[in-house]
Amino acid sequence: MQVDDLQGVLRGQKIAYFSMEVGLTNDVPTYAGGLGTLAGDAIRSSADLKLPLVAVTLISKKNYFRQKLDSNGRQTEETNQWHPEKLMTMLPNEVNVQIEGRTVKVKAWLYKYQSITGGIVPVLFLDTDLDVNTQEDREISFYLYGGDERYRLKQEAILGFGGVRMLDALGFKVRKYHMNEGHSSFLSVELMHKYAMDKEKVRELCVFTTHTPIEAGHDKFNYELVSQVLETVDLSVLKQYGGKEKLNMTLLALNLSTYVNGVAKRHQESSSKMFTGYEIHAITNGVHSHTWTGEVYRKLFDKYLPGWVIEPELLAKVDLIPDGEIWQAHQQQKQILINYIKDVTNIQLDPEVFTIGFARRATEYKRATLLFSNIERLRKIGRRRKLQVIFAGKAHPRDEGGKRLIEQIYTYSRQLKGDIEVVYIENYDMDIAAKIVGGVDVWLNTPLRPMEASGTSGMKAAHNGVINFSVLDGWWIEGWIENLTGWSIGPHPKENIDDSMYFTKEIEDLYNKLEYVIMPKFYDDRDRWIRLMKNSIGKIAYYFNSHRMMRRYVTEAYL
Repeated sequence: MQVDDLQGVLRGQKIAYFSMEVGLTNDVPTYAGGLGTLAGDAIRSSADLKLPLVAVTLISKKNYFRQKLDSNGRQTEETNQWHPEKLMTMLPNEVNVQIEGRTVKVKAWLYKYQSITGGIVPVLFLDTDLDVNTQEDREISFYLYGGDERYRLKQEAILGFGGVRMLDALGFKVRKYHMNEGHSSFLSVELMHKYAMDKEKVRELCVFTTHTPIEAGHDKFNYELVSQVLETVDLSVLKQYGGKEKLNMTLLALNLSTYVNGVAKRHQESSSKMFTGYEIHAITNGVHSHTWTGEVYRKLFDKYLPGWVIEPELLAKVDLIPDGEIWQAHQQQKQILINYIKDVTNIQLDPEVFTIGFARRATEYKRATLLFSNIERLRKIGRRRKLQVIFAGKAHPRDEGGKRLIEQIYTYSRQLKGDIEVVYIENYDMDIAAKIVGGVDVWLNTPLRPMEASGTSGMKAAHNGVINFSVLDGWWIEGWIENLTGWSIGPHPKENIDDSMYFTKEIEDLYNKLEYVIMPKFYDDRDRWIRLMKNSIGKIAYYFNSHRMMRRYVTEAYL
């Protein structure tokens, strides 16, 4: 790739899409979870649709981390350094950001994501690992979500201030700046200085998507720390727009954006209650259909629904595909997953056995162990009809609660041995995610509501005819039609039930539906099961995709 290739993507105005993490491929491991994967899907769909987008993120040279699990499920983290020079080009332009009184030099790597349609989205990976910088400053772009608050603040300064300056240095003409979560909110402050403190001008340029439904999840920094790290930034501006007591990065983005949205209808409601006085819209997340549809299903859709890659709405016509071919494709993808598990764990699962999948970040509110709340009841279910469960997910290095969940799953696995096979796949990444969502029979999701802002793994599963079994939170409230697109767990959010009763009802619902509704359908009524699989594709995947999501951003936020 040549540096002057950039000239081909500079023409016209661009939407500048800022995200702390971006998940494009396993070869570019600059993501930790759903936020980065969503950003990757937004980029992929923008390229497919030939939208004028440029993405800005950090290079994260030391990756998130490589997860190692011992025989008891204890997690350790290994640095997994990668080499961007093999995949992208370092651009010659250089910008400065003042950090702790030092001038930190910032350069950018160019990665050009190209769609099968010919559309191209340039992705700029900001890098401070330059000889001219001190070792401390070189490491700012090393670790995604690593270090302490000071480290995080430095990273967000590089992303926000450095990102805008880099776009200017490269000659981009930006129509809108889209902040994907509050990590990049300093870009709005940079724009305030660029446009002579014209708040309305800046607001007109900025779009903000919030992903966090709880107060504790929003980045906040003490002003004492801010004044130490960002000596040259006018604190009065930050206090005016980002909060008087602490710098709240979400509040900063809210005050300096003309369009704000949550990532599901339910999340829009909770965000509006959290941040009263702000108009917050809802654009429900989606996933990139071609990326998250398994190879076997891709070929099947190509055969019967040509054009589905660019128009996922065509998946609504899934009834054109014979039932037998839907089932055969599913079984082939299930076998691919089972073969992979045998290779990496030496555990042999049975392709004829009902299989549940649960794979996502290992953190307490996701409640990965809810399935084991009554282990004897679960054991009886597994003895009555065969059942196997596949888990995967990393816990953040400092999330001791998340690490304990993994260890508990290993303990339950040993306790259930001989009755139910429970497998945990280590080092969860995009490739492993694609195998799991493509190969299980049911996708289980058990977040503590209302903490699931959206969630996208169930959307990926639906693209592969996998049926969702989930707590009514996030996107599933919109996709759920009981016994038609899948099943709910626990009471409806509108039911006014105290927490202890709510938990009891969840457990009862989970086990009762599993034993008396879901598994009997799987084993005894294949025709009905395939109808549910087709509904997953035709009533969920056709809508919950990133093409629809990006079209809505264009018409509601960018134009």
